[in-house]
Amino acid sequence: MDIIFGILNIIPGVILGVIILTFLVAVHEFGHGIVARRNGVKVEEFGIGFPPKAKSIKIANSVLGKDVEYSLNWLPLGGFVRLKGEHDSADGKGTYGSATFWQKTKILLAGVTVNWLAAVALFTILAWVGLPKLTAVLPNQFTVPSDTSVVSKPVQVDVVVPGLPADQAGLKAGDKIISLNGQQIDSADSLTAAVKQNAGKSVTLVYSRDSKERQTTANIRADNSDNQGFIGAGLSQQQLIRATWSAPVVGFMTTVQLTGATLQGLGGTVQKAATGLLGQLSFDSQVRSGASKDLQEAGNNVAGPLGIFGIIFPAAEKAGATQMVLLTAVLSLTLAVMNVLPIPGLDGGRWYLTAIFKALKKPLTEEIEAKVNGIGMLVLIGLVVLVTIADIGKLAG
Repeated sequence: MDIIFGILNIIPGVILGVIILTFLVAVHEFGHGIVARRNGVKVEEFGIGFPPKAKSIKIANSVLGKDVEYSLNWLPLGGFVRLKGEHDSADGKGTYGSATFWQKTKILLAGVTVNWLAAVALFTILAWVGLPKLTAVLPNQFTVPSDTSVVSKPVQVDVVVPGLPADQAGLKAGDKIISLNGQQIDSADSLTAAVKQNAGKSVTLVYSRDSKERQTTANIRADNSDNQGFIGAGLSQQQLIRATWSAPVVGFMTTVQLTGATLQGLGGTVQKAATGLLGQLSFDSQVRSGASKDLQEAGNNVAGPLGIFGIIFPAAEKAGATQMVLLTAVLSLTLAVMNVLPIPGLDGGRWYLTAIFKALKKPLTEEIEAKVNGIGMLVLIGLVVLVTIADIGKLAG
């Protein structure tokens, strides 16, 4: 029964996650279509979701050109745009293959640009209403001192250790601590200090749950030798950056900073995965042990579909609109970054392949292009399967 309730509990977040990801991918593909049309390449179909096809309509004149088929498909994870003569060696009027290298560059990178600008727009909106400080990722997060203010939200309980004082007092994850023995709590550090000062005593806690104030008594532990905390609760405090006229600047610079952090994080993850795999071949047990840790860290830094839809989106949906918009902005930025990298099968991989053959002054045949992109997609699918298996392991653990 608990499992059933657990599944039902995450369904709203899963549905919202599917809608958001589909929207971001559809916007990405729409960018390809708009730029393709502007550069003389005919758009044949624009689809939401992936086949099998549920419904379609052909429109004589639309923003993507003449006689474009718009389809709604049964697999609701993203979307696609189909261009006339999509392979590099295609010829004839209106084909992708007949476009110049510069035109192909603009078409291929249009989706990246749209996703990146979408992230800028979302971070700008957050800067107006309250952009969470991302201290762990951006220790020097950009602000305009003359226009930004930092607002601290109440201290929140994130984790409750079973059987310890917080649990015995009835506290739950998500509760917001207001005061301890009448002393207002304005930071996680002040709460930790107050709890430590009252070690071995009973204290009165006032907290908020579902926007209602409640009161409880907690018997603080006298000893913390097991490092579980005197009260047995993990605490956090979110800080929000708010701006007025500088919000677009803050949104833009936050996107720039996170782009760099994403690339750096991807580089570190790939490096740990590579050294971890190579280290497994060593005859030295210490080297193999270190390599296993590298592989574990690389795996912890990556989430597959199960992790994204089953954990991340449901958690963000429960955390509120701000966290959901933040997650959407980060996901849009991640799509942009991934599609600019030289990964076969993705936009960046297609561009690099075209550029290499152009530099070599050799024709990129449809057969070669299909093989390279096909192998790339198979590798990506394999990685997704492996990461999903890792996600199952994390959930089971």
